[in-house]
Amino acid sequence: MLTLYFAPHTCALASLIALEESGLPFKTKKLNFAEAEQRSPEYLEINPKGRVPALVTERGVLTETPAILAYIAQLAPAAQLAPLDPFEFARMQAFNNYLCSTVHVNHAHGRRGSRWADDPAAHGAMKAKVPQTMAECFELIDAQMLEGPWVMGEYYSVADPYLFVMTGWLRPDGVDPARFRRATAHYAQMMERPAVQRALEREQG
Repeated sequence: MLTLYFAPHTCALASLIALEESGLPFKTKKLNFAEAEQRSPEYLEINPKGRVPALVTERGVLTETPAILAYIAQLAPAAQLAPLDPFEFARMQAFNNYLCSTVHVNHAHGRRGSRWADDPAAHGAMKAKVPQTMAECFELIDAQMLEGPWVMGEYYSVADPYLFVMTGWLRPDGVDPARFRRATAHYAQMMERPAVQRALEREQG
């Protein structure tokens, strides 16, 4: 059985939603970041990166959200969580990798500045920049990348839970989500999905 290691209020929520959508049997292990459980020797044996998510499978451990989302989609083809066409699948992966490599990194500059600099003044400068960089990302997403009603148009996919997580970070990052009509509508649609509601209950439980 699959086991997902996650922590509340992290990007691991996307993988948790995807698992809920998939119909696959799975277990969860919640880490307490306040107690630095992600840096414990026990967890570092599972994921030496010391981050979430980590998905334990029969064949080994997978990390990195885009990889985990693609794996879940391919492991549960009946759930139709990813396009079968190679080009469309690559487009979905391009979207997810943009969220991973750019949007998430912009967000992290407001909370994990020590990854990039030791000077506290630099941390403050990075944090001050977050509202601008996050807004710029979502201007692009809203105008050109989010087809609507779902990321891939009429086709719901594992890109949708990932975008849902990032949209949920806008307000804490000092950006008014209402500026982005398509992303806001997408977020509201996601909140209505039973799988999302179950995942949020797991996260809060």
